[in-house]
Amino acid sequence: MANKEKRRYPRIKSLNLIAYACMDENGNVINQGMGRTLNVSEIGLLLETYYPLECEDVMLLGVGIEDELIDIRGRVVHNGRNDDGKYVSGIEFIKIDKRSSEILKQYIEAFNRC
Repeated sequence: MANKEKRRYPRIKSLNLIAYACMDENGNVINQGMGRTLNVSEIGLLLETYYPLECEDVMLLGVGIEDELIDIRGRVVHNGRNDDGKYVSGIEFIKIDKRSSEILKQYIEAFNRC
């Protein structure tokens, strides 16, 4: 029997470049770098990086989706390593502006129509 997606917001496989900055509790940037998304949903994404990210880190994310750049504030909710030895982190969105949210929804809807 096929494994059906049971998540409220299904994830889609998506490789997008991403710039990130991790911040401390005072809003100071403590780490920054580049990575790529492995999957994305309306409420979060899976981020692949060369360096580990700590759980509960608050991040500012700049995600390139097609011809658009969207800005998101998120939090690392889980992390680990993949088979290639790169780090993967689950990022939960905690703040996304209306314009960025609409672009993301349109991207996901277009993907699901294919």
